[in-house]
Amino acid sequence: MSWRPTGPVELVAGTPAGGGQDRPARALLKVLESEGLIDVPVKLTNIAGRGGGNAWDYLAKFPGNPHVLAINSPTILTNRLLGESTFDDRALTPLANLYTEYIAFLVLDDSPLRNGADLLARLGGDTAATVIAMATAIGNINHMALAQLTRHAGGDPKKLNLHVFDSARYAAADVMTHKAEVVAITAVSAVPELESRGLRALAVSSPQRLPKLYADTPTWTELGVNCVIGTWRGVIGAAGITPEQKAFWDHALKTATRSAAWNAELEHHYWANTYTDSQATLALMDHERVLMDTLLRELGLL
Repeated sequence: MSWRPTGPVELVAGTPAGGGQDRPARALLKVLESEGLIDVPVKLTNIAGRGGGNAWDYLAKFPGNPHVLAINSPTILTNRLLGESTFDDRALTPLANLYTEYIAFLVLDDSPLRNGADLLARLGGDTAATVIAMATAIGNINHMALAQLTRHAGGDPKKLNLHVFDSARYAAADVMTHKAEVVAITAVSAVPELESRGLRALAVSSPQRLPKLYADTPTWTELGVNCVIGTWRGVIGAAGITPEQKAFWDHALKTATRSAAWNAELEHHYWANTYTDSQATLALMDHERVLMDTLLRELGLL
């Protein structure tokens, strides 16, 4: 490599410790160090707020500095679309997509909704009659997935009857206490209830079946529904990174995501390895921007 980091590297996560951006940040730094992919000090900085927006605002203060990176996620696109921010993500430099966290749709074990077809029938009939718990915000990926299902079933996505929680754990509890009938949360978030058999999964939004507890759960694609959507997590750098600097991070991140340690993290969290390099990630974000605009309009949020 013609360039390597010459000083400390800072990775910024836009959620508090234990949050959705913090978990991949800690896992990634651990692998970069353990695999010898970086030989300078590294630190994690948590700057929570606005779905990651505060972290990306911080990153934008370091143009041309390849030593400051941030975890990337779909809210970098939806914040602007929803008017939560005027910040344009295209001012930054996407470096990689690391993985995707797909959504599980679950009910109580003894629910009359026995399969995905039953849920579609509900959504296509009186859409508002079924209370659905979800995390963590109106207009997020979980909400978009519900919109896709409802549209496929012939219902009106604007009429979805939602209980929205700051945490997926609270959303799961809403179904367990019979306040909602369905919950749409990331797959790993429902593991305790699946293990205790309190909840049962109807379908997942992944392109292939998920492992372990979800091995017998069909994808929506298997059920004839075009609903492959999840929360991706990536790495983004500041504006003005040189091709040589970008090449270093391309190599380091690609090597990290191929390691046994990284893939063990993915399996533990039910994360799907959807690694793409900097060029492919830029194309992914352009595609996602158009898709999210469409889905948010269907929800009446734009």
